Amino acid sequence: MGGYQVRTIDAVTSCDTWEVDLPHTATPASDSPYLVLGNCLIDMYSSSGEPGYESRETIDTMARSALGGGFARVGILPNTDPPTDNCTSAQFWRQLGNPFLPWGAITRGLKGEEMTDLAELAEVVVGFGDGQPIDNLALVRRVLEYVQPFGKPVLLFAQNRPLRAKGVMHEGKWSALYGMEGIPAVAETAQLAALLELVRYTQTPTHFMRISTGRSIQLIAQAKADDLPVTASVTWMHLCFSDRDLSSYSPHLKLNPPLASDADRHALITGIKTGVIDAIAIDHTPYTYEEKMVAFESAPSGCIGLEFALPVLWQELVETGLLSALELWRALSVGPARCLGIDLPNTKIWFDPHAVHTPSASLSRNSPFYGKPLRGKVLHTSLLPGP
Repeated sequence: MGGYQVRTIDAVTSCDTWEVDLPHTATPASDSPYLVLGNCLIDMYSSSGEPGYESRETIDTMARSALGGGFARVGILPNTDPPTDNCTSAQFWRQLGNPFLPWGAITRGLKGEEMTDLAELAEVVVGFGDGQPIDNLALVRRVLEYVQPFGKPVLLFAQNRPLRAKGVMHEGKWSALYGMEGIPAVAETAQLAALLELVRYTQTPTHFMRISTGRSIQLIAQAKADDLPVTASVTWMHLCFSDRDLSSYSPHLKLNPPLASDADRHALITGIKTGVIDAIAIDHTPYTYEEKMVAFESAPSGCIGLEFALPVLWQELVETGLLSALELWRALSVGPARCLGIDLPNTKIWFDPHAVHTPSASLSRNSPFYGKPLRGKVLHTSLLPGP
């Protein structure tokens, strides 16, 4: 093992240092010039198949995907069957323990109509969020006022569904060229502006998920400049692709919100560098082959990513110089932990940026990277006890 350099990235202390012959248990690929030793990763929100949709993903396969990708904690959205909208369903996840952190639904049955028993859920969930848009702004206001004593984050998805209408991709040059109905950027920004006004009014700490446009970055930046208690995240796929990449009509690239323009993608990356975007989320969303492999317009939105995110982001952002290694690591570890209001677990991962491998732990295959060799591999995760 002698002669290998180890790049130690500590996102807590903002240190990126090099050492030689550091003792470790991971074995690098024979041609790898160095390994990375970094903090464990945290995913703010993803979807599980189980319970209810075990043909998409089981708890076991999702846990193995998380471990294989370096994630010590994964926030679980409440869109299971039954949904996590009561204490009994939330306890299901709490009994499983790490790496799962359940989000409690804001509305019963995720229908956006009636509040759940938020006080009861507060005892066992990491925060509150439906994981989908809530159209009723009066209801959102009541929720923001009601949850204040609980000290739990609220997760909101800013999207105006009437403005989204029947669109399937970002509205613009490429939607016209590809002959698909577009979703205007204002479907996100108009709703985001309204929700930010509710946060301004209630002063309730709120996290905005799945930010996808440059204008949204400006709105979040202004809100932070005004000292509003807001944080924001972008999904990893929106950092890797844009609407022009839909020329293949691959259903694996159908996401909600849709992939936006190249300019929007670079604005999101800049948002991470400047701290306007606090976290990168994986938003792992499994589907069966039969569900996903249909015409683009008919396919459900979402893709898997727990195993793929770190290797792909390292190649797409760090190797290209768009982000530093520390900036990427901070957005995948400390940033998500702070948004969730949890301590970063005392867990380290060994990552070989040069090893080539083909991830296969997930039960689902709905990813443009599934079955393809990836450059970059998590070699070892030290699962130490932690909060």
